[in-house]
Amino acid sequence: MKWEQAIADYIHYLRLERGLSEHSVSNYRRDVRKLADYACSLEPAVGPLETTRHHLEGFVHELGSRLQARSQARVISGLRGFFDYLLFEKYREDNPMEWIESPKIGRKLPDTLSVADIDRMIAAIDRSKPEGERNLAIVETLYGCGLRVSELLDLRLSDLFFEEGFIKVTGKGSKERLVPIGGHNIRCLERYLREIRPHWRPEKGHEDQVFLNRRGKRLTRAMIFTVVRDLAARSGIGKKVSPHTFRHSFATHLLQNGADIRAIQQMLGHESITTTEVYMHMDRGHLTEVVERYHPRKSL
Repeated sequence: MKWEQAIADYIHYLRLERGLSEHSVSNYRRDVRKLADYACSLEPAVGPLETTRHHLEGFVHELGSRLQARSQARVISGLRGFFDYLLFEKYREDNPMEWIESPKIGRKLPDTLSVADIDRMIAAIDRSKPEGERNLAIVETLYGCGLRVSELLDLRLSDLFFEEGFIKVTGKGSKERLVPIGGHNIRCLERYLREIRPHWRPEKGHEDQVFLNRRGKRLTRAMIFTVVRDLAARSGIGKKVSPHTFRHSFATHLLQNGADIRAIQQMLGHESITTTEVYMHMDRGHLTEVVERYHPRKSL
């Protein structure tokens, strides 16, 4: 089996069997392609079925000279999945990545915005232009519902259940969940849908998309990133802000105000509670205050 065939089969598996987004599929393809390029540069070149622990150790050593520990760990994790696939399909009898250790990395706490930061960014939106009302609806929905960028872009008119106070979100692996949406967020979306979107005639295939550009096409990830970064710059916020920052802020602010972490897990669409627990580490002062206020032996 040649690398090209193995990669093509693996990508087909990721799309159809695991239902991964194109963004995730692209990342996995890039990781395996790096190994393929390295394996083909060897003398003699080796294919995916001949790759051994020795070859992988050389590849990882080379990675260490080019990538930071976190990036190395991501590539190693992706390659474990690739060889697990070959093992599952009985192309191989082993997974040589089992012997390869990931570099030690500290747990990185996500960046968040304060409520005042978010208010400043919203105030910086130029609502005199049609795009302004749309961008307001985008920011309010990212923060108000804690959505991933892909989930925002995939949001459809048929996913909006305003009377019930929910929206239907399609997350990783095409898994659907219902997320509560507040009254203010609903009003921002309704204003955009009523006053702006009707003037941007959707192109064929985009009729059900919530967020469109002026040509009636579905927005891109790059466009959302540009909108958010421009607002952060105009607001004078001295930190790197991405669409995902609103998702982190959504979870952190809910936790700080007393929300149950299991409820936050459901709203974020995390499969494991350990993924959500990262937010428990973000405000140790707040956690200390909770103990002091609510523990039955606080005043002894």
